[in-house]
Amino acid sequence: MTHLQAGLSPETLEKAKVELKENPDTLHQDIQEVRDMIITRPDIGFLRTDDAFILRFLRARKFNHFEAFRLLAQYFEYRQQNLDMFKNLKPTDPGIKQALKDGFPDPELQVNGFILIIDWSNFTFKQASRLTPSMLRLAIEGLQDSFPARFGGIHFVNQPWYIHALYTVIRPFLKDKTRKRIFMHGNNLNSLHLLIHPEILPSELGGMMPPYDMGTWARALLDHAYDEEADYCPESYTLSVQDLEKDLEKDLSPKTMKSHEDNMKPLLSLD
Repeated sequence: MTHLQAGLSPETLEKAKVELKENPDTLHQDIQEVRDMIITRPDIGFLRTDDAFILRFLRARKFNHFEAFRLLAQYFEYRQQNLDMFKNLKPTDPGIKQALKDGFPDPELQVNGFILIIDWSNFTFKQASRLTPSMLRLAIEGLQDSFPARFGGIHFVNQPWYIHALYTVIRPFLKDKTRKRIFMHGNNLNSLHLLIHPEILPSELGGMMPPYDMGTWARALLDHAYDEEADYCPESYTLSVQDLEKDLEKDLSPKTMKSHEDNMKPLLSLD
């Protein structure tokens, strides 16, 4: 095991080897082969090329060098084409605080993959008026096509009618793979529980776990700048697909509701 695999559990190391074809003996060579491709895209400013950073993209594409580089290029190209989303980012900005609260993919999540659960309960119509179809599409496709992680899907919970309407507008323009990974549950937590067992969900989502604490990451990274009382919404939850797989081992397989056939598929097939 190299220092780049430090922090991974024995189970996750085995999963990386079997599912992702991650080999500690060739890890540095794999990273260098991706790095060597950077010269083929002089039109893109690759702001980070360190080993740990490139490793994220290799894991996201099962150590296919070309696909990992293409994802790396798409990541920085996405940033270049959407400068307004990334300029002047500061840890104390509300949006960045929210990202820190939700947590960045750690090595375990890089291997196991993740899903997002977004609770729109506190999202106001005024806030929604700023969310255009193009912005929503940009965010979803950026996560699907330009983010270095094994993306399992997005679950919308308690979304109001105008969020559903926004999604209806952009849905025809999304890739088929993306559409299959977006789930609209509304206030029907039972449909959520058919795909994600309550045993690993927080209590506010009808689960058996304690209430979700969004401040875990932020307290460590923001220190004194973290504001416990700040109001950030909508709330989002990140779950490792490893948690879902453990449920499957207990024979708690997701079931598909007939009324949700077009928009309810198991999330465990990650690319």
